[in-house]
Amino acid sequence: MKYDIVVVGGGHAGVEAAVGASKHGLSVLMVTSNIEFIGEMPCNPAVGGVAKGNIVREIDALGGAMAQLTDKAGIQFRMLNRSKGVAVWGPRAQTDRFLYRKLAREFVESIPNVSILQDMVTDIATENGVVKGIKTETGIEVESTAVIITTGTFLNGLAHIGEKTVVCGRRGELASTDLSGSIQSLGIKAGRLKTGTPARIDKKSIDFSQLTVQHGDANPQPFSYFTDFPVENKVTCWELRSQMATHDIIRANLHRSPIYGLGSIDGIGPRYCPSIEDKVMRFGDRTGHPLFLEPEGLDRPEMYLNGFSTSLPVEVQYEMIRSLPGFANAVILKPAYAIEYDYFLPTQLYPSLESRVVAGLYFAGQVNGTSGYEEAAGQGLMAGVNASLKITGKEPFILGRDEAYLGVLIDDLVTKGTEEPYRMFTSRAEYRLILRQDNCDERLMPKAHACGLITDEQLARREAVWLVKEQLKQQIADIVITKEQWESLGKSELKENSRADKILKRPEAQLTDLVTLGLIDISNIHPAIVLTAEADIKYEGFVKKQEETIVRMKRLESTLIPETLDYDKVEGLLLESRQKLKAIRPLSVAQASRISGVNPADISVLLIYLSKPQN
Repeated sequence: MKYDIVVVGGGHAGVEAAVGASKHGLSVLMVTSNIEFIGEMPCNPAVGGVAKGNIVREIDALGGAMAQLTDKAGIQFRMLNRSKGVAVWGPRAQTDRFLYRKLAREFVESIPNVSILQDMVTDIATENGVVKGIKTETGIEVESTAVIITTGTFLNGLAHIGEKTVVCGRRGELASTDLSGSIQSLGIKAGRLKTGTPARIDKKSIDFSQLTVQHGDANPQPFSYFTDFPVENKVTCWELRSQMATHDIIRANLHRSPIYGLGSIDGIGPRYCPSIEDKVMRFGDRTGHPLFLEPEGLDRPEMYLNGFSTSLPVEVQYEMIRSLPGFANAVILKPAYAIEYDYFLPTQLYPSLESRVVAGLYFAGQVNGTSGYEEAAGQGLMAGVNASLKITGKEPFILGRDEAYLGVLIDDLVTKGTEEPYRMFTSRAEYRLILRQDNCDERLMPKAHACGLITDEQLARREAVWLVKEQLKQQIADIVITKEQWESLGKSELKENSRADKILKRPEAQLTDLVTLGLIDISNIHPAIVLTAEADIKYEGFVKKQEETIVRMKRLESTLIPETLDYDKVEGLLLESRQKLKAIRPLSVAQASRISGVNPADISVLLIYLSKPQN
């Protein structure tokens, strides 16, 4: 059996890796332990959120599948962070996770040059440091030029529920017990991480009258730029808080916790999505923690208790959950558990996500130390695209930190690494005023088109939208507002008549003010176009400053560092910097500057050394 590219795993990273790998007509094989769970949502049945939503829209702009699948499987749509500036808004959709995985499988099956095999990969075949294929549990050998590892939490996975430990990839699914050892035998270093999931509660056993309703947006907007149908809110979600009684139960049973009492978990858990035990221990003075109750499907009884991840025994879980308002008679359908798994240190990767140790071997998703469907999917797409580009003799497709959240994510991983599950936040992006969720198409579609990831027709459709936006911005710039008009709105004093685009830069000014004054009609323009036009105008000055910083940084990006550079010969480097530069081996001075522990003085020393003729 022979394929150009093998994708190992069928989760969110695996789905997008198959999509990306297929873009240049190469033959692709996805090997997954269970074809029924392609695109499975093992934890939260939702997509997006602050920063994560940006990633999903970037995936869409680059020709990926996640946004389209979300729009089709979505049952509630919300834009988060609306109380803050547009630059940190985050689209989020609750999905029917059973429909999502059905659609994900159908999507992969619909790609002509992608095949699926249900099996377990046990070995990576190599020759002279180059990938040659894979071997499976059933004895199948597959030759390939590239292999993409997207195995999620399945490598030596262990589920923990109190004193009980179960070998699995997810509860009810077999773990991969051979592949991690095969990869490590190639000289690739591994670590151990932990994540967890809450219990699922039977909807019939909950008293919803004691919960606060959380509605979707009045005018829900799709994730995908290519969705041509209206998305709908089909369900409500609910809010509640943990109680002091809940906290007392947790404290009384910490000795039965695999983390705090038993010490049976070695892996490091997620800092920003902690278990309820972690919350109580870290923030013991709080009287309650926010929780969210979310349906897992339209016609299913399972309710997801967001924010209540735990690894305590099932009988303790019952006590904890029944202490919550509305849950006095709660019935657990699926107990919560923590899962521990192997990952591979991402500093061993190039920015293309190809291994520095084994040519043709790519890694994407939780095996790189990330958490979240969105981060995994984005890596999968980039790994798939880069594997296909390499095989077809083209340069890798690398996104900069100034171009995409995906660029920030991958650069953070390969430059800084991670010792805990990595989660994307807007605060990680220094150019977040540029990397807004409303302009992903303009930022990335031209690059995607040039790379063969989207079609001429898809680009042309969006170019027509961008033209409307530019016409609207010009129309706004041509409007002059008088002092009397502005003050009639009860706004702050205007010293002189001013152009509307200048006034819109004021914090209190909104485009709707121009509508109120009868100076512009936007009734026939799509709300998404209006939003991004106004954001462009408001952030224009800040964006220009960021662009100046980007130009300076580009000079450092263009100063390349030979991979063979002997840092021991660079006099003046601090010992810590020398050690980290030798370990990570950055490809440019800019990348070196982002390594934790490498200070500006070290960068100056490095620049001086590189400027001298080398013998």
